[in-house]
Amino acid sequence: MSDMSPIKVFIADDHPILRIGLSMYLEKHDRIRIVGEADNGFDAVKNITETGPDVVLMDIDMPGLSGIEAIRVLRRTMPELIIIVLSTYTKKEFIQEAMSEGANGYVAKNTKIDELIKIIEDFAEGRPCLSPYLLNLSVKWQHEEDSEEGDRSQPLTKTEIRILRNIAQGKTNSEIAQINFVSIETVKTHVQRIFKKLDVGNRMEAVVAARERHII
Repeated sequence: MSDMSPIKVFIADDHPILRIGLSMYLEKHDRIRIVGEADNGFDAVKNITETGPDVVLMDIDMPGLSGIEAIRVLRRTMPELIIIVLSTYTKKEFIQEAMSEGANGYVAKNTKIDELIKIIEDFAEGRPCLSPYLLNLSVKWQHEEDSEEGDRSQPLTKTEIRILRNIAQGKTNSEIAQINFVSIETVKTHVQRIFKKLDVGNRMEAVVAARERHII
């Protein structure tokens, strides 16, 4: 997408005040055009398919079809669509489920409007990013997991097992980084540690070894 091209945005959220306020603020930006809104997952899927936006801001908790289910449906028919979850839920389980179903990004609703606009622009230009709030959360989660490790008889940490599962799913380092809210370099470091601990030389061998040992 050209740096000057309009960015067509669709908002799916069951709170009318949020939709109205968000539309008003986003449309003040020269490049952003709001092409549609929906207050439930069913209408979101239907209207998104009809309007063909560049970026969708998707709430998770909506009546009828949830945001997660809507993402799953949209990914089958619109694989190139950029879907950014905009939610009050910041628990790791919600975020990882949304990302595994095909969300491109996840933004907390307490994100400042300027930051949200930058995130929308970055994704539209092919530059995946995270809100500063979620970056801080990812550091907190990593610290908690490292603190809980304790059992040294386990050859792999919780993070390494999660990344190994991602590898088994055929995901690239870039995709794994996005799902787990870490940098690509961090993923590469974890992968090398996995190889060393399992005494293997590549991803396929790592997956085979992990399955043989019932790690994944």
